Amino acid sequence: MDNATLAHNLRRLRDEKGLSQAQVAERTGISRVAYRNIETGTAAPRTGTLTSLAAALGVRIPDLMVEVHPLRAVRFRQKHMTSREQLLVRVSRWLEGYAELEGLLGEKKAFAFAKARVTGAAQGVEHAMKLAEAARHSVGLSPEDSIRDVCELLEDNGVKVYPLSLASEGFFGLSVAPEDGGPAVVVNVWERISVERWIFTAAHELGHLLLHLDAYRVDDSTEDKAEEKEADIFASYFLMPAGVFAHAWQETRGLSFLERVLKVKRLFRVSYRTVLHRVQDTTSIGKSVWGRFQAEYRERYGRTLAVTEEPQGLKSAMAEAHSAHEPDRLTPHEFNGDRLRLLVREAIEKELITIGRGAEILGMDLLEMRKLVASWVE
Repeated sequence: MDNATLAHNLRRLRDEKGLSQAQVAERTGISRVAYRNIETGTAAPRTGTLTSLAAALGVRIPDLMVEVHPLRAVRFRQKHMTSREQLLVRVSRWLEGYAELEGLLGEKKAFAFAKARVTGAAQGVEHAMKLAEAARHSVGLSPEDSIRDVCELLEDNGVKVYPLSLASEGFFGLSVAPEDGGPAVVVNVWERISVERWIFTAAHELGHLLLHLDAYRVDDSTEDKAEEKEADIFASYFLMPAGVFAHAWQETRGLSFLERVLKVKRLFRVSYRTVLHRVQDTTSIGKSVWGRFQAEYRERYGRTLAVTEEPQGLKSAMAEAHSAHEPDRLTPHEFNGDRLRLLVREAIEKELITIGRGAEILGMDLLEMRKLVASWVE
């Protein structure tokens, strides 16, 4: 047992959960002095104590014992998150498991989007728009092709996708550069964030990977508004190519403004806000789109949307408790990262890893992993 690694993990996890040494000791059933000796690395716990420590901190035993590779080339701008360090640890371990499987199976995929090149474009918004078009072309998407499964598209072209649920309305995602185990995008799939936002975040982080690799530093938590706007523009045009959007907008001109927005939104699998931004930027309606949408929504549903609210047409008690639903919204089944699970299955079936190791890589307990294995069919 590596006492130093255990000590570091104990301190990190205890700090993240806001617990004192005395509180962890009490939960574990040992004295404060005994706990302090373990956390400082001067004593090693017995097996039973180690199990109790993991339970006291709400983690698995491997979370206490495994040394974590510190991520450096990360774009992660949330600086006031109490779980920031632990989140980066989860991402690091996920990337290590992913790399292990790709190596064992010889199935590492090239970053196909890296072929995207733009010449003669000014930096800024114009550059982001043209790069979005080039990125689509680099992976064989025509201007008319819609993106039905953004996770599959990214994973098939060398971008690792980590759907991770974190109860935070301010954290949508982050990305990791190729030099640090990526390219990878992490998307917060918490239930109170709409699926449309999950999809947009994945495209937004891809934009950062193509536009701003020089800004990938884990210690840089300053948000650059110009870079965020460029990534937003990239995501918008990556998901909704200009020509196809213009055609779709024209084809729906017989509908009310509200109905047009909702139909186009559904067509491209994006948020209604994404559609409104595009309408504002590319039509003569301009900034009045927001007031018009709100007015029609109020007339139909009897209330005005809050600034941070994602509306939905069909109300329910569950939906009213949440604020992130879209009208005619997508479901979580429309955002699934499948490649890592496929690699785990192949490695287990080829006896390259154990079921227990598969559970660790997927972040499952052993019972849950055994149920998954039992459910596999050809």
